[in-house]
This record gives sequence, C-alpha cells and structure tokens, in this order.
Amino acid sequence: QVQLVESGGGLVQPGGSLRLSCAASGFTLVNYAIGWFRQAPGRELEDVSCISSSDDSTYYADSVKGRFTISSDNAKNTVYLQMNSLKPEDTAVYYCAAEYVYYSGSYSYTCGAGAMDYWGKGTLVTVSS
Repeated sequence: QVQLVESGGGLVQPGGSLRLSCAASGFTLVNYAIGWFRQAPGRELEDVSCISSSDDSTYYADSVKGRFTISSDNAKNTVYLQMNSLKPEDTAVYYCAAEYVYYSGSYSYTCGAGAMDYWGKGTLVTVSS
C-alpha cells in the first residue's frame, strides 16, 4: 500500500526550529520528486520546497529560502524539511507529496501540486509566542 506519513509538527516560538519528516512506504523515493506544500487557514495551498534524488536538485520558495533545508535519506525512504528561524507566517498544515520522475534523455518532473501522484495527510506547524 502506497503511503506518505508526515511527522514533526508542533508548536514553536518565533525564531525556533522544527524538523519535519516524510516517510514513504509502498514505493521507492529515489524514483520520485518529493515536494513539501503548506496551507494556512483561509489561504490556498502553497509550494514550499522540492527535492529530486534523480538529478540531485532542490527547489525552495522565496518565502523560505535561506531558512528551510530539504534533504533525503534514501536508505530510510524518508525526506526531511529542516525549518529554522520560523516566523508566525509559517503557521500552516504541511503536506508532503510525491511525483514520479520520468526519464527520456533527461529527467522530467515539475514539483507542482497538480503533478503529484501521492499525498500525505499533513502535520500542523504553529509558530506563536
């Protein structure tokens, strides 16, 4: 059974750090691009970061660049999102999702929410004093 499970969310003070985990089962992460997305109350889904082990690429939204770091442990089939210098505006439910990476001379993937094949159920991050 294909499954993505997020963990690591919680309540943290502004300026603090959290590390989110996205554990995959039923498929191998190395064949997928893994994205992190977030949705704050009353707002649309927003892309945060993405990683592809196929071509060692990472992507960050401007709003988190320099503060968040995405990484992958293929042996554990898990992707992490290290979040530092957290701000109240980072408060949201964070989701991880997986997009299959096709290869036909070059790697093809978008890291866009609409292209994701599998989604986790999310983990809540609250940044507040």
